[in-house]
Amino acid sequence: MRELRAVLLASASPRRRELLASLGLRVLVMPTDVDETPPPGVRPNDLALLHARSKAEAALGRIHQNVMIAADTVVDLDGSAFGKPSDPLQARAMLRALSGRDHVVHTAFCVADGATGRSLERSSSTRVRFAALGDDEIDAYVATGEPLDKAGAYGIQGRGAALVESIEGDFYTVMGFPLGLFVRSLPELGLRLAHDAAEVAVERGETP
Repeated sequence: MRELRAVLLASASPRRRELLASLGLRVLVMPTDVDETPPPGVRPNDLALLHARSKAEAALGRIHQNVMIAADTVVDLDGSAFGKPSDPLQARAMLRALSGRDHVVHTAFCVADGATGRSLERSSSTRVRFAALGDDEIDAYVATGEPLDKAGAYGIQGRGAALVESIEGDFYTVMGFPLGLFVRSLPELGLRLAHDAAEVAVERGETP
């Protein structure tokens, strides 16, 4: 079993970077540019997997002997997929649709080991209930700018926590990366987290 000390992250998400670093991993951020326009007829959970897979495939040529992670989060309201809003107007519309209702957050990830050529895909789903929101609350939240880079137009780890009434499932799935599922999946690739991780580093532009 190889010890995992460093990963390439095929994402610019600061939340995923911070979550992986919290495990003691050294994280190299390596964003990919993929089209996240949802194809017609794809269910939200499958869409999260499709996007994670596309990000992984876009990064494969650069991983060399390293372990690479790609992930995507989609908010599912009655089968309709909410990704990141394109502007404040769309953010308001998403938050109004979610107000006072249950939705499901799907986060999918791919892990590829360049040293062995092995890979795996997993997804996790968590049910979230929003409080009933007034227009003033929605406008005030959108004005913070927080919703604009988050699936479903909210971040549960930030000011968006005030919008949430309850969750059923894994908090980290809603935040953007299911840490427990990730760690439990590593042995399938012959990997485990290093138990004596020294200094955690988050870098750009260098191979770990």
